[in-house]
Amino acid sequence: MIIERLVYICLMSVYNQRGVSAQKEEVHNAIKNLDAGLYKNAFCKLYEDKLGGSSDYINLMHADGAGTKSVLAYLYWKETGDVSVWKGIAEDAIAMNLDDLLCVGIYDNICFSSTIDRNKMLITGEVIETIITATQSYFNRLQPYGIRIHYMGGETADVGDVVRTIAVNGTMAARWPKNKLITNNNIKAGNVILGLASFGKAVYEDAFNSGIGSNGLTSARHDVLFEKYRNFPETYSPEIDQSVVYLGKNSITGTVKMDNETHTIQSLVLSPTRTFAPLMKVLLEKYFNDIDGLIHCSGGGQTKCLKYIDRPLKIIKDNLFNPPPVFKLIQQNSGADDREMYQVFNMGHRMEIYTNEAAAHRMIEEAAAFNIEARIVGRVEGASKKELVIERSGNTIVF
Repeated sequence: MIIERLVYICLMSVYNQRGVSAQKEEVHNAIKNLDAGLYKNAFCKLYEDKLGGSSDYINLMHADGAGTKSVLAYLYWKETGDVSVWKGIAEDAIAMNLDDLLCVGIYDNICFSSTIDRNKMLITGEVIETIITATQSYFNRLQPYGIRIHYMGGETADVGDVVRTIAVNGTMAARWPKNKLITNNNIKAGNVILGLASFGKAVYEDAFNSGIGSNGLTSARHDVLFEKYRNFPETYSPEIDQSVVYLGKNSITGTVKMDNETHTIQSLVLSPTRTFAPLMKVLLEKYFNDIDGLIHCSGGGQTKCLKYIDRPLKIIKDNLFNPPPVFKLIQQNSGADDREMYQVFNMGHRMEIYTNEAAAHRMIEEAAAFNIEARIVGRVEGASKKELVIERSGNTIVF
């Protein structure tokens, strides 16, 4: 236990040296005095219907983005000249927003505005065009599944004095009836937790998805990629000590053998973040009354659920998916223990549904129709305090 704690402290030190935080403590402290919205446990802030003036509706405006995953795309583009890699970054910025909205029950008639900041000296107009075109193409792909997202334009700024390469973000807005909201207030003892796999190839995806998502990639790329990428100083802050920059063994264009299969590094770390919108639309329409809570396991990984529960409940996750190869690659290169990995990455499922066991089994069948693996990964029990217990390979991790 003492050794595990020392490893954890060392890893946190490396995180801090790289200028990142898995839990974003300073951000949460900065916003602690802001209005929490109508439902404090809801995954997104929900406000009175300022646009329509109806007491039966809420308004939502939510922002998110691809994060530092764009740096990985930049490195791959610089090495290969393949501009198509930026399509995935456009999808990341959308999925990170959209799947947050899914967690409050919103899946249709959404407005989207993109925000792209670039260093014009390094990021070409072709890259910008690829991202914008890919954004509309992604919306077109979702529309046959009943997911209507309206592209309302946005802001593209040349801010080379502020942004070293490129930042790809977006904002989603919606007006939604209160009687169709998921607020997480109903999560209770007796719930089972249904996890939707972040990996595989869903029927609406073009290629196999590694499951990586868009979180934890600052440290992941420094732990996985090797030191030649120090020759791209624009991809990391000059304030970072060289001792924690690009320490891995891999090239972004290389390959690695994991679980007896050969994977390209690019396909593992640059898989677009999966959206669960087509499946979740079906689940929210058919099983709304059976869904007590929804959590998007993004920043904070498998500990994200603790942020949205304010009651003394014990969350037990003891039947998790085996981590996909990308997370094994990151762990092998970084030396991170399981506690750190499950606190940063989704580790195999990025959406979890708090429901009853009978409904969970029906939802598993619905997921299979979309070629998305689903399983009951845990349960909720009564307790004297709020805590999360992860059981993995004979080890017990308590948060």
